[in-house]
This record gives sequence, C-alpha cells and structure tokens, in this order.
Amino acid sequence: MDKISYLKGLLAGLDFDQTSKEGKVFAAICDALDEMKQYTEELEDRIMELEELCDILDEDLGDIEEVLFDDDECDCDCDDCCCCDDDDEQYETICPTCGECIVLDEFTLEEGETTCPNCGEELEFDFDDLDLDELAELEPETED
Repeated sequence: MDKISYLKGLLAGLDFDQTSKEGKVFAAICDALDEMKQYTEELEDRIMELEELCDILDEDLGDIEEVLFDDDECDCDCDDCCCCDDDDEQYETICPTCGECIVLDEFTLEEGETTCPNCGEELEFDFDDLDLDELAELEPETED
C-alpha cells in the first residue's frame, strides 16, 4: 500500500501537469487506488473484529457443550467411575410392564436390578450360572 503514496510522490516530484489529459488520468488512477487502499484497510479491520467475535463465540460454545454433553459425570454414585467406561457393551431388552425397549450396560446387568426409564418399574435380572459372555453368545446374530 506504500506504493500508492510513492506514485503520488512521484507524480508530484516530476512536476506532472495535472491539467493535461495524461496528468488527469494519472491523478484519477492515484485517487482510485487511494480509495481502494482505504476500503481494504476498513475491510481488514472488520475481518479482525469478526475473527475476535468468532473466537469468543467458539469459546462460549465450547463451555456450553461442556455443560450439556459432560460425559465425565457418573450417575451411579461410585467414586472411581469404573462402571462408566465407553467401551462397555450394551444390551437391549423389553420391559415386561410397558413393553418399551431398554438399553442396559454390563454394570447394570451385573448389579442385577434397574428401574425402567419409561415406566419406572423396578426390574430384576437373575442369570444364576450364566455370565455376560454366555449371554452375548445367546443373542441372535444379524447380517448387515
């Protein structure tokens, strides 16, 4: 952008007649370039403001996501959160009271009881001699 100032200085230093046809053209070109420079600087300022606002919004959104999707909290009131691994297998069953599908994890099955999230009915599981690996083998396999 310093080249525009250089061109203006060059025209002034050459004692270019700005009333001649060529002088008017060069002066108009310099004025147009100067306006473009000012407009570009204004755009750069606005872009910097928008980038700052986007950064602020991104941080705020991150805070909101952390609150809404906080997976670090455990609902089972345990201290070490051993039951809340994301790698736990999940099992589906049907509530005998309301007939709705319920998704259970290994920890819930090992505890042997839970409450149906749909109707609130207390459900108990008694697998006596079966362990979870044997239960997984009993599930029917589906082809994709």
